[in-house]
Amino acid sequence: MYDIIIIGGGPAGLTATIYAIRKRLNVLMVAEDLGGKTNFQMDLRDKDQHLVIRGTEVVEKFKRELEYLNFARHMENVERIDRANDHFVIKTAAGGELLAKTVIVATGARVQWLDVPGEQQFRGKGLGYSALSYAPLFLEKKAVVVGKGELALRSAAELATVAEEVHLVGPSGALLATPLGKKLLSSKNVTVMEGYRVTQVLGNGFCDAVMVEGPQGFETEIEADGVFVEMAVIPNSEMVAHMVERDVRGRIIVDSVGRTNVPGLFAAGDVTTTTEQVLVAIGEGAKAALSAYEYLLPSL
Repeated sequence: MYDIIIIGGGPAGLTATIYAIRKRLNVLMVAEDLGGKTNFQMDLRDKDQHLVIRGTEVVEKFKRELEYLNFARHMENVERIDRANDHFVIKTAAGGELLAKTVIVATGARVQWLDVPGEQQFRGKGLGYSALSYAPLFLEKKAVVVGKGELALRSAAELATVAEEVHLVGPSGALLATPLGKKLLSSKNVTVMEGYRVTQVLGNGFCDAVMVEGPQGFETEIEADGVFVEMAVIPNSEMVAHMVERDVRGRIIVDSVGRTNVPGLFAAGDVTTTTEQVLVAIGEGAKAALSAYEYLLPSL
């Protein structure tokens, strides 16, 4: 039986695993891959990438260390986690079972795709899913934000502080009545396209335009230096949905140190209610590992 099993190999999971190893715990990280969302970076044509604070240097360091430590990782998906008396049973996709005294769920979240022609071709090439990470690159540039929810509004507002022009495609009237919505409607460099939807992603090597369709069926092409799809991510929390408290979006509810409502079960990163940023996930992974260590300390 392991002292701790970490589910997920993204920024939070990698950090938690390294911290647990440094605490000399008997640890295993179970994940489909190493690096998580940091494996999918967005490149832009002729942009100074050094302006982006990614956190990838830390993630890559931890990733290389885990690639070397074969005994501390198991590359497979987890289907379900159950509590059994004083320990947890982790059921893997292949039908195996792993036992642990504590568990950290750091499975991240998956983005929602547009599912339109050109999206797959230009994904990562001028087309991204995190405007907050790349906003500094859009000084005096043009950007398109696609989404109907609060995330799209926040992304458009941040881009508007530096970009020459921002097109916000798809928000609803109710959302535009909020303080942030009203701010965007009154911003001189923001064009709000209520009721529009993207029908195609266009470009030559890199995405440089999108085709949008309005409520009346007319199509318009919008040129841009970058396009961001900003629809709420879907947390990968199904494996513990039967035992932990989650919010309306399915995110695992944790306290300030990564504890869930189940003793011995912790969570960190994008699968929780924390901010969806790499650097934040790194910190949350460290906190969850330290919390798990304190939980285990009396029995070590």
